Amino acid sequence: MTTPSAAPSSSTPTATTTPAPAAGVPRRSGSLGPVGLVLAGGISVQFGGALAALLIPRAGALGVVTLRLLAAALVLLLICRPRLRGHSRTDWGTVVVFGITMAAMNALFYQSVARIPLGPAVTLEVLGPLALSVVTSRRAVNILWAGLALAGVFLLGGGGFGNLDPIGVAFALGAGAMWAAYIVFSARTGRRFPQADGLALAMVVAALLCLPLGIVEAGAKLADPMTIALGSAVAILSSVLPYTLELLALRRIPAATFAILMSLEPAVAATAGFFVLNQALSAVEALAIALVIAATMGAVRTQVGRGKVKS
Repeated sequence: MTTPSAAPSSSTPTATTTPAPAAGVPRRSGSLGPVGLVLAGGISVQFGGALAALLIPRAGALGVVTLRLLAAALVLLLICRPRLRGHSRTDWGTVVVFGITMAAMNALFYQSVARIPLGPAVTLEVLGPLALSVVTSRRAVNILWAGLALAGVFLLGGGGFGNLDPIGVAFALGAGAMWAAYIVFSARTGRRFPQADGLALAMVVAALLCLPLGIVEAGAKLADPMTIALGSAVAILSSVLPYTLELLALRRIPAATFAILMSLEPAVAATAGFFVLNQALSAVEALAIALVIAATMGAVRTQVGRGKVKS
């Protein structure tokens, strides 16, 4: 991901201000940048999730979460070298809550993936961002797109989730709630810290919170070289790349549009499951994915058509 070279200043447009387009550049092109960032992040995180599913038998769900967050924290600290001084108490409070949210979201999701397939887990998890899109949207048409995406999400789940482990379902729904909170606090952190400094600091908080749990569950397995290598790959795919891309995107698009874009996650997860975990799609699942994609494209088209990007 590319990060801005400076922190937002007092002259940075607020959430209700539309930045003027650069000379000679159509307004519409400005909206495609953050959308591309979100889509790239989604592809990365779902293939990372598929790799994590292969790693769970080696280190356990909490062990995988610990490796992922530790490796991601180290990489981001080395790249960003965040400043520890000059931040207000509110800044630190925001980044700590962001870190707690990331720790909870990851722990709950991997506990879910350990019990139910990747596709249904992401399908249930995405209900959190969808709910956020409805709550925060100020336009009726976005509620329509969210409803269409929600129909696809339930269709992807076969019209119900009665055949799945209920504990796995509960973990996935909890992860969805934390995902919605992640969207909110990622945007706040991005506005308060330069570049990806806030993300790096929040990742450290998340890693420290999960470390004791990972040690209890995985123990010496965390020191296995192959496990460390696979965990580091999961960290790059599922944390470093997508979180940074999403943080940058949330500086330029509203949370409601970002949340509807997250509706693509079940489709990407199903694709990753097919290529990595040999999980084939049925005709009903393919139709569900088409509905989700249609809803997402509609939401993006609405945002681009308005020609407005929020910082």
